[in-house]
Amino acid sequence: MFLIKKIISAFLLPPGCFIALLVGVGFWQLFRHRRLWGLFTLVVGLLLWGLSLAPVASYLIKGLERDLTIPARLQGDVIILLGGGASDDTRDLTGTGAPSDEMMARLVTAVRLQRRTGLPIIVSGGAPGVTDTPEAVIAKRFLLDLGVPQGKVIMEERSRDTGENARYSAEICSRKGYKHPLLVTSAYHMKRSLLLFRRSGLTVTPLPAAFRYGGRHEITPYTLLPSVNNLSDSAAALHERLGLLFYRLTLQELSTAVRPLQGVAHD
Repeated sequence: MFLIKKIISAFLLPPGCFIALLVGVGFWQLFRHRRLWGLFTLVVGLLLWGLSLAPVASYLIKGLERDLTIPARLQGDVIILLGGGASDDTRDLTGTGAPSDEMMARLVTAVRLQRRTGLPIIVSGGAPGVTDTPEAVIAKRFLLDLGVPQGKVIMEERSRDTGENARYSAEICSRKGYKHPLLVTSAYHMKRSLLLFRRSGLTVTPLPAAFRYGGRHEITPYTLLPSVNNLSDSAAALHERLGLLFYRLTLQELSTAVRPLQGVAHD
């Protein structure tokens, strides 16, 4: 009964309902001898199903997280925290606006790191729209709420993407004399971030946060059920891989941008 409930739920909610619709229409078109449209619709449905499965999402993400570890020695003179999304108009305990789940995982890691090292934090994140609140402003409020001293938070409010995160953070480091930053971002996002920080002329020590997949990958009947979370992970991984491919084609630096670091397993 539990498995049946899971199956029904998986195919009543997105993306399962759309997968069922596409696959059903595809078979109907084939039955009506409309082979071209039938095959096209069926392939789209099966592709969406595949991207919504845990083993596929795991495979796509783990390649981006491979070779990343937590440094054994946390040595640096500043922490750079990359933004990962925020809502600027939602109600919150101490104000308006809140980090996304993605950003919250990075933020908590930065706070833990700051408490261990006492280093200042450059929080990098601007506003996607003209009237939006910069992400750095929202993140700073949460950093202060979590106990980071006021004087230890430096805001970078102009950046709109990872390339601008790197460029504007490098400008702050140059102005304040920081030479050895510790970079905090999501593990799957780290390789592209390192490439862009290197292009900006700033050498950083990566401290990946929020590893999404470990070493265990069990195949069960539940792994064949589509999930919006798996689809989100697959989309994020494909976005990163397309970004890396773009820089491979335009900068010819990808092969030397990321060097595996000796460290210890993440906690």
